[in-house]
Amino acid sequence: MYSYVARQPILDIEQQVVAYELLFRDGQSNSFPDIDPNQATSNILTNNHLTLGLEKVTGNLPAYINFHADALIFHFPSFLDPKNVVLEVLEDVPITDELLLACKSLHDKGYKLALDDFDFDEKWEAFYPIVDIIKIDVLEFSILAISKLVRKLNGLNVTLLAEKVETLQQFEKLKMLGFTLFQGYFFAKPEMMKQRKISTSKKNIFELISQASQIDLDINKISEIFAVDPGLTYKLLRFINSPTYGSSQEITSLKHALAYIGQVELKKFIALLALSDLSSDKNPEIMRLSLARAKFCEQIALCRFENENPPKAFLTGLLSLIDGILDHELEQVLSVLPIHSGIKSALRNDKGDLGNYLLLVKNIENGLWKESEIIANRIALDSEICFEAYSKSLSWADEMLIC
Repeated sequence: MYSYVARQPILDIEQQVVAYELLFRDGQSNSFPDIDPNQATSNILTNNHLTLGLEKVTGNLPAYINFHADALIFHFPSFLDPKNVVLEVLEDVPITDELLLACKSLHDKGYKLALDDFDFDEKWEAFYPIVDIIKIDVLEFSILAISKLVRKLNGLNVTLLAEKVETLQQFEKLKMLGFTLFQGYFFAKPEMMKQRKISTSKKNIFELISQASQIDLDINKISEIFAVDPGLTYKLLRFINSPTYGSSQEITSLKHALAYIGQVELKKFIALLALSDLSSDKNPEIMRLSLARAKFCEQIALCRFENENPPKAFLTGLLSLIDGILDHELEQVLSVLPIHSGIKSALRNDKGDLGNYLLLVKNIENGLWKESEIIANRIALDSEICFEAYSKSLSWADEMLIC
């Protein structure tokens, strides 16, 4: 039995990542196994959840994990450290005295409980004294409706978590309503009212990314760009000589770096560092997600024997959140970013092979397993290979940000 996981960041009011929701996929069935509860506890948690290493997946942040009724009743979470997890009670579980008793027992053992996709139904009232977090899908209700419904929770000692927050405007309004935790892509979305011009320095960085999308590097042009930004030069040399890259060679110049690691790898590092510089004032999660997508798209391309120069798949994933990084509309960014037309097409509307890679990783990020398998079949790859590539891409992204 294989086990794969997608992670979705949870942010606080300062837009800092404080936890991840983990969505597990166990084998082809992706369902609760019909086996003895004790055996299931051992198999699911020991062989899957714990083998993955929650701390590695979340970077030592708390993990929010979905549990169905049977899993809670049979105390499946008891293998997990209460300090490191939040148990999410799914919205469609049948409400029974047995489930309530199990949740009370887990609460008494120190586990935090969250009600997922909360619908404000009176059936949940018996759970209020033992619930720590209430998650509300803000796309299911208008802001006015949420305001009225949240008032019903006044007096409860619970934390409000807004799910599927898509814009900064939503984020600001929900903060005013008392929400202190947030989930969604609002940290990566541009503020539509901002139409700032892209500065000359950013255009230089765009030129670096453009160079990374060319078949042959223009060393003279790259040297000119790096010459006016010693910080970027230092970062490039440090990355090349990092344990993550596996090098102990002393790199002394850009030309030395090119000769040592080769054009394809150097192109990826140049694009990575350039994007890192653009996102320096953003939440680090947007860079982490960009890196993971880049590595995923690259691995999928390699699995399909597409070892291209330039590495288009890597650049496609790396630039997939460029509009959010720059707080500009995507078309405005693409108009000044001289990259391959296939990459632009993928970023615009998920077309072509590159678009399929990007759509695939987005579906996996959101735990849309069936949709992911459809795309995997479309590009003639086993879905297990795709899920394994995603797990590896998360680890790689974390390692790169540590360097």
